[in-house]
Amino acid sequence: MHLVDLTMFYAAEGGGVSTYLNAKSRWLARQGRMRHTILSPNVDAAEAPARLRVPGLALPGIHGYRMPLSVATIARRLRSLRPDLIEAGDAGHCAWAALRARDRLGVPAVAFYHSDLPRLLQNRFGGAAAAMGARYLAQLYARFDLVLAPSRRMVEQLQAMGVHGALHQPLGIDSAVFHPRRRDPGLRARLGLAPDVCLLVYAGRFTADKKLDVLLEAMRRLGRGYHLLLVGGGEPLPVAAGATLLPFQRDQRALARILASCDLLVHPGDCETFGLIVLEAMGCGLPVVVTTGGGIAELVADDTGVLAEPNCADSLAAAVRTACARDLAALGAQARRKVESCFDWNRVFAQLMARYDHLLASHAGTGRHKGRGRPVFSADAPAIGVGAGAIVSDDRTEIGFRG
Repeated sequence: MHLVDLTMFYAAEGGGVSTYLNAKSRWLARQGRMRHTILSPNVDAAEAPARLRVPGLALPGIHGYRMPLSVATIARRLRSLRPDLIEAGDAGHCAWAALRARDRLGVPAVAFYHSDLPRLLQNRFGGAAAAMGARYLAQLYARFDLVLAPSRRMVEQLQAMGVHGALHQPLGIDSAVFHPRRRDPGLRARLGLAPDVCLLVYAGRFTADKKLDVLLEAMRRLGRGYHLLLVGGGEPLPVAAGATLLPFQRDQRALARILASCDLLVHPGDCETFGLIVLEAMGCGLPVVVTTGGGIAELVADDTGVLAEPNCADSLAAAVRTACARDLAALGAQARRKVESCFDWNRVFAQLMARYDHLLASHAGTGRHKGRGRPVFSADAPAIGVGAGAIVSDDRTEIGFRG
């Protein structure tokens, strides 16, 4: 049995989709039940044979990811791999290539809703662009045999768009890697912090969509008694008092060591479909402060953290103060218990495999692919790009821009 994942959101620099796909590869290899290949324009040439690169082009506004140049090229590469099951992790060229290969090979295709496209378009271009993105997703996902979303809120959002029958499939973490025992007692001293300073941490991409400007403004309002570690890379950040920048940590154990050595994770974003870094921090025994925007809030309860209003530095600062005034050790211990019981990769991937098995059995029973809705577009139709309003053609390397 051969599973192929294809997405433009896979990269050596990390990110939630990369973490999910790498963890899936490791888990499937241990199980020995399914061959797994990752197809992406962001794969390094030196990567393992199970990670294959397709031609792509870097575009502004998509955070360092490369956009595939041609649906036809990806579809041909995909067909040559002869998969038994295809999963598309973005709603651009890879999704259309998955549908084209599905139609030629007669195998089922899964779409995983990893990126909140309408919210991203809303933040950049306004409501009309968000509505266009929602219509596009409804038309695209109607053609897939199964649509998965990592949070219940995203399932509801897809339903509101007209994508019916999407299933909630949470992601997870390696709870043996992200563990409180990774704590480095010397980190605070190396930062020159007094014992009573509350050490906050943000880890992820430095992009406008993560709302780090809100976080830095909240830090300014918090003042003395708090220090922030910003771990990651991307767009340049202004130098801020009470903040230290650390580079992206490709080694998960190195990231876990940093997380476990802090007091509280703060994530100001409102576009997350899930928020793996929140689970990773909780696994390390940290309480968390996140916003009510996106799917990330579903991971946080009153006994594991505090919620803040999106795009509001005052609310974010108040949430941090509220959390730090509580018993951080007790909140962190409950956060760890929640991760162990609900979000370890072993539990998550067992559920995902059951979904795959059901889909494959249903497909075998019909003898052909069975789309979930009446197709609006042909699988050979052009795909709308996800970056900077790009509209990219199907078979030709032609790129235009709107707005």
